[in-house]
Amino acid sequence: MYTKRRFWPLKALGILVIVSAVFSLLSYVVMLLWNNVLVAVTHVGLVTFWQAAGILLLSKILFGFGGRSFKKHRSPQEHAWRTEMIGKWQNMTPEERKKFKEEFRNRCGGGWRGNRGWDRDFGKQEEKQGEAL
Repeated sequence: MYTKRRFWPLKALGILVIVSAVFSLLSYVVMLLWNNVLVAVTHVGLVTFWQAAGILLLSKILFGFGGRSFKKHRSPQEHAWRTEMIGKWQNMTPEERKKFKEEFRNRCGGGWRGNRGWDRDFGKQEEKQGEAL
């Protein structure tokens, strides 16, 4: 009987080979660029393949792996909704915008990015904490 589970190790091995090949190719490109551009421009030393691989890995750790790049490519429905909301926002008066923000805050638990207290008066908060003690 044919099952998909039999091919899982082959698929994992294939992914590992492809990831290794891409990382090796990118490391080689980093090495070439470093040795041909930076040495001439900034007079730094030459790097080996493994040093270039380390530089590539370090840059990915420091600057991210680009895991959210799919967010840039919105579906047509998301794009249409966003365009509609931008149009509505631009046509609102300042009073309507304030009312919208207040309703959003009440429905979503405060703040645009969660309940972080971005719009609170911290002096009043400290007074309340002092009274509670």
